[in-house]
Amino acid sequence: MDIQKITHVQKSRLLSVIMTILLLIASGAAYRCTASEFHKIIGEPISLPIPLSEFPVKIGDIIGHDLEILEVTREYMVENFAVDYLGRRYVNINTNNWFDLYVVFCSSKPNGGHRPLICYKGRGRINDGMVTSQVITDENTRIPCHIHRFHKHYPDNNKIVILNFYDANGQITNDEGGFSSIWGRRPNISGDIVRYIAQVQISSNVESSIIAAAESISDQILQLMPKPQNIVSATAEK
Repeated sequence: MDIQKITHVQKSRLLSVIMTILLLIASGAAYRCTASEFHKIIGEPISLPIPLSEFPVKIGDIIGHDLEILEVTREYMVENFAVDYLGRRYVNINTNNWFDLYVVFCSSKPNGGHRPLICYKGRGRINDGMVTSQVITDENTRIPCHIHRFHKHYPDNNKIVILNFYDANGQITNDEGGFSSIWGRRPNISGDIVRYIAQVQISSNVESSIIAAAESISDQILQLMPKPQNIVSATAEK
């Protein structure tokens, strides 16, 4: 009787091992098949028509100069497969008001963005809150965005306000969840695989400066984005 019980246990264990191996083999095959099909759908990474550095340096009464790329930004670019980057400060020659423009373009593997709540807090700033907003550009394009407010510790106390939004396959959004998934990207609201993501941040010490900047230059930024036929949707809702 004991021998029979031992034999039964051994058979059960052997069957479990075999089933586990078969499941692993099947899972691996399914993963390879799915990954292959996913790659076929995505195709080759999309390139920008022109480099972001070609964005105008002079826009009306404002003149820009390129900013040094911070180490935290370099790390983001490596981790998130950025293929192009623009960091530039613009100053109004009449009022001396300024804003910083930050644009990152990812296409080989578009992932989540350079989140202000992580980035600026990592630089020692204190978060003063975030609001969801919308900017209407000079060409009547609606730009949903988030506006973040930060300040530094005493005795510095200088404030900074950041306006942030994304262009994912031509769909303008303020929500990273709209293109994040286990694959690093997901279909947008039109059902298209997200083949590129451009993140736009406009920051200044005065909130009215970033609103005015977003109204005047967002359309020009969106015009730099790729629009291959049958892949990328309209640049934004109007």
